[in-house]
Amino acid sequence: MYRHFLNMTDATGIIQFADKSKPKKESGYTVDDNARALLVALDMEAEERERLINIYARFMDEAQDSNGIWQNLKVDGKFLPVINSEDSMGRGILAASFAVDCGISETEKLAEKMLKKALPRAFQFDSPRAISYALIGIANLINGGRYLRLLPYAKQMADKLITMYEMNRSPKWLWFEDKLTYCNAVIPHALFSYYRVSGDNRALKVAKDTLNFLTDSLFKKGYLSIVGNQGWWHKQSFIPPFDQQPVDAASVVLACLEAFTVTGESEYMHKAKIAYDWYWGKNINGLPVYNKDTQGCHDALVPNGVNLNQGAEAVVSFLMAHQVIKDVMEKKRQKLIPAV
Repeated sequence: MYRHFLNMTDATGIIQFADKSKPKKESGYTVDDNARALLVALDMEAEERERLINIYARFMDEAQDSNGIWQNLKVDGKFLPVINSEDSMGRGILAASFAVDCGISETEKLAEKMLKKALPRAFQFDSPRAISYALIGIANLINGGRYLRLLPYAKQMADKLITMYEMNRSPKWLWFEDKLTYCNAVIPHALFSYYRVSGDNRALKVAKDTLNFLTDSLFKKGYLSIVGNQGWWHKQSFIPPFDQQPVDAASVVLACLEAFTVTGESEYMHKAKIAYDWYWGKNINGLPVYNKDTQGCHDALVPNGVNLNQGAEAVVSFLMAHQVIKDVMEKKRQKLIPAV
């Protein structure tokens, strides 16, 4: 299951892009991918677990400056700010929040250090996805019992998402923005996670209404058909069918699993399984996106089939969805569910 994941990883971190299944080292490394890879490694049971955790955590630590900002892209040994974003910051906080109790002393110290520098910035985020990644991470810290002091800040972030929802919703548009783009399900996911540590019923209602709106829209044909990145889905418009990316399928899987663990409502487990089946061929093209031969995942569904390249984002997204759905079905998971 982890062959391509290991193939994409060297002593620096997980490599961003691949030419088919061959890593393209010249494409560099990103905090986005290494934060996700860290989450995958944390949930591994293989002997490679500790080595991989240390690689990804050290990359993230090296990428973070003294002000807490992660420099998202490293190419030819240098960090470049060209693709820095609030979303990258949110993913960094999310990964560090799950690493603080990984059982590896060195990594736990790095995670604590990264969080201390980054958390003050999280409370100023404006991007709904960045807020959501950070909120899931903060809820995880609160759930662990050591960061109860963060609950008022988590409320502030959840309230910000709810305000966005109230400003943009209409009877036929139950959403936080006037368009849906990438990793949409992470936003209701964050509100489910916040509800789990707060008991805030207002957050629970918005989480359920928006996740149901999203899944009702994307499951109309009986399978998951993701919002395509060729134009995105604007309010009062149609859902573009292509390109569909693995990270978005994982986003739906993980949000539905968090909804299931929070509410106990079996419909969310059913939806998670439908979304997970997208990787195995129950999708608009009827083609598997997971590659059994390489144990990688293709970068996208495109109009004429699949994008044959198998980059880092695709494989880590698949592995996160695979790990968590397996854990929930086997009732192993007690902690909050991370996002991609």
